[in-house]
Amino acid sequence: MKYIKDYKDGDRVFDIYFCKFKSSAVTKNGKNYDNVILQDKTGTLDAKIWDPNNAGIADFDAMDYIEVYGEVTSFNGALQVNVKRVRKCEEGEYDEKEYMPVSKKNLDEMYAELLKIIDSIQNTYLQTLLKKFFVDDQEFAQRFKRASAAKSVHHGFIGGLLEHTLSVTKLCDYYCTAYPVLNRDLLLTAAICHDMGKIKEISAFPINDYTDAGQFLGHIVMGSEMVSEKAREIPGFPPMLEMELKHCILAHHGEYEYGSPKKPALIEAVALNKADDTDAKMETFTEILDATQETGWLGFNRLFESNLKKTSEK
Repeated sequence: MKYIKDYKDGDRVFDIYFCKFKSSAVTKNGKNYDNVILQDKTGTLDAKIWDPNNAGIADFDAMDYIEVYGEVTSFNGALQVNVKRVRKCEEGEYDEKEYMPVSKKNLDEMYAELLKIIDSIQNTYLQTLLKKFFVDDQEFAQRFKRASAAKSVHHGFIGGLLEHTLSVTKLCDYYCTAYPVLNRDLLLTAAICHDMGKIKEISAFPINDYTDAGQFLGHIVMGSEMVSEKAREIPGFPPMLEMELKHCILAHHGEYEYGSPKKPALIEAVALNKADDTDAKMETFTEILDATQETGWLGFNRLFESNLKKTSEK
């Protein structure tokens, strides 16, 4: 099998891929065509079926596994496949593990590391809250372990939410050593909980798309609600501590224009925002570098508002 990340302009395609998306469209000249997104564990690739009525184009839908024959071309700086033939594959012709993106890190090892950090929380109320989620609630634990952190942009793979959460938490733990003014128990609890709402915001693979709740409410609001629900189960949970924890979650995007319901009012909220932004941007840049074989300038990226380039080798 040839992975999507290895294709370049001019390559021929003749392999099985997962059809993540399919829609019909019309050219300016009134000709029908199909937009398709192919996926394997290394990424996605745009594809076009310019002649859907061709006898070589079999019926298929999104979420099907399809055998594709075509040519890779470059359009506006991005690769796409000009599909000539396609057929729907039957179960047994493909291995699902080859088509769903998964964290390069071991999920069980990352989760064990997260649990070790939870054990280090000294505040009884906060540790109890965390254990109600990550130890006692096995359904939540399994969903969290395999969830994606995004539909796209960064950590958009199985285990992405766990990987991102652990990275942000470890960054926050470092901040606590560099800036003793920070309340470690509050900050690390907020870091562990900051994106937990994503298990409700984004559906599991292979769909990995926004749910109705995700569209209406978003992970920030849902994460705050989840914390409130568990806090009510803990007798005597201090109201101010609950508000401070929820504030850190509600403010972790930092700015209103980035979807943050609140701007940071606590120093722990500022630290969480910076750690979250750092990990998101570093992973995004890493994924950009991993997705290209170019050694020169990579072109303008709107997220970084800069023309990006790989670092020269030593």
